[in-house]
Amino acid sequence: MLEKVSKILIPISIIIAGLIITGAFVYVNQEKVTEKVSESLSSQQVAEKAVNYINQNILQKGTTASLINVAEENGVYKIHLKIGEREYDSYATKDGKLLFPEGINLNPPSKKDIPKTELPDVDLFVMAFCPFGNQAEEIMEPVAKLLGNKAKIELHYVIYSNYASGFPDYCLAEESRYCSMHGIQELNQGVRELCVQKYQKDKLWDFVMKINKGTTSQNVDEKWEEIAKNLGIDVQKIKDCQRVEAKTLLAQEVRLNKTEYPVQDPTRHQNQEKITISGSPTLVINGIIYDGERSSEGYKKAICSGFKNPPEECSQTLKSETGSSGGC
Repeated sequence: MLEKVSKILIPISIIIAGLIITGAFVYVNQEKVTEKVSESLSSQQVAEKAVNYINQNILQKGTTASLINVAEENGVYKIHLKIGEREYDSYATKDGKLLFPEGINLNPPSKKDIPKTELPDVDLFVMAFCPFGNQAEEIMEPVAKLLGNKAKIELHYVIYSNYASGFPDYCLAEESRYCSMHGIQELNQGVRELCVQKYQKDKLWDFVMKINKGTTSQNVDEKWEEIAKNLGIDVQKIKDCQRVEAKTLLAQEVRLNKTEYPVQDPTRHQNQEKITISGSPTLVINGIIYDGERSSEGYKKAICSGFKNPPEECSQTLKSETGSSGGC
């Protein structure tokens, strides 16, 4: 995610930091934005003016903000816009003179507990060669092996459309519906891991660990078969799955990516209570995005909190260093 943002747009956090230094707001200079300012601007006019200002003065060349909708909220206009693959809320005064790229809620939503179920449903979203995603996989691997089939723990993948130069370097086919940040070999490996998960799930974590340590996004297409054979994976079965089922599997991943999930801690997500999946890693437990510590013990405790009746394995302590909070 971080790599993508750095390539596509100026991070909102940098914009906000600059605004704090200059007074926490943007004065929309009438010389740069040519629309006439009056006290009776409509919400649509204010929103369009704000988006024009962002495009002309804040974003890097080649990156464009687009308006999704605008509504009145707490005496100002709330402007919902899209930049790259991400959506943001900005705010503007009704006279169209002041723009606030982000609002800070002084009464933020409360943190949420992970819902409890008989069999926790755990989805770890990654990119096959995102270093932060690989770290999360290494953190999750001992948890998955400890809990076994007492929790449903699966790997899923962050998929983009029309990414970078598209097909064939980043995307599966010419329509560029299924793409991956670190190139086509990363996308291919994501599909293979989905195939192993579907047909030989008991081999998945060993396969992923060996792939992470022994290959890169530049050579995995040549090296995966030997690794798979050494682990007793049916290579032909995985090849057939990749050839026949790739688009079906990726379509399912896109559906999961686009699902809105409630977040455990809205303060970690610009006070948004629900978001879609766009970054690697993202951990979803019983339908809610986990916002706690990245460590094997942290993951284990979070998953075990989702049991109605925790198994005895939950009493075991897993030792691991705390992982980085970064992401792709």
